[in-house]
Amino acid sequence: MSFFLMVFAIIYVYYTTRNKERMSMIEKGVDPRLFQSPPKSVGVSGYATFKWGLFLIGLAVGLFIGVLFDQYSHLPEAPMYISMILVFGGLSLVVAYLLKGRLEKKHE
Repeated sequence: MSFFLMVFAIIYVYYTTRNKERMSMIEKGVDPRLFQSPPKSVGVSGYATFKWGLFLIGLAVGLFIGVLFDQYSHLPEAPMYISMILVFGGLSLVVAYLLKGRLEKKHE
């Protein structure tokens, strides 16, 4: 119960403080468009989909490699599944990051 009250209090204080800060900035003549989030470019949302897709493919490949190691080696099976899933999931995120850098250089 106290955990939920603490979370509610933190959220309440955050939003009331943000509202007071924005109101004082508007009273001082700051442009209200400053508070709007910048428009997302097309490449950013496409990159998120690409990254998640590559990550899920990496998890599937890791699971497959874990199964192969389980069948053809005498190592314990549970650590092999977990480690291969994490290794290939991480490698897929690194590949997504590197490909994002290439795509950004191409667009510049």
